[in-house]
Amino acid sequence: MTKTTAVAVLLLAAVLEAGGDAVVRLGLKQHSGMRIGFFGIGALMLFVYGYTVNAPDWDFGNLLGLYVVFFFVIAQLVSWFVFHQPPSRITIAGGSLIVAGGLVLSAARF
Repeated sequence: MTKTTAVAVLLLAAVLEAGGDAVVRLGLKQHSGMRIGFFGIGALMLFVYGYTVNAPDWDFGNLLGLYVVFFFVIAQLVSWFVFHQPPSRITIAGGSLIVAGGLVLSAARF
């Protein structure tokens, strides 16, 4: 798998995981009929996430730093745009450390 493909797969996985979590959370606020639909879509997204990160023949631990960065950034974007909860200054500060650490780990292993 090329580096570009690995990055794309990790980015897709992060979108699926954060998005699936968000869909389940939205389902918790719905009435029974809609709730089942949201739960089904969320479950499908989370299953596809699990398949996406486990199907390639790679040492996922070596790419985990980059995945954590993608997940953090996408989760913050989902929180902001879907749930109208922008990140606080503390979250941005801590997130900057996550991004820096993930980039260091990825640069060392990628």
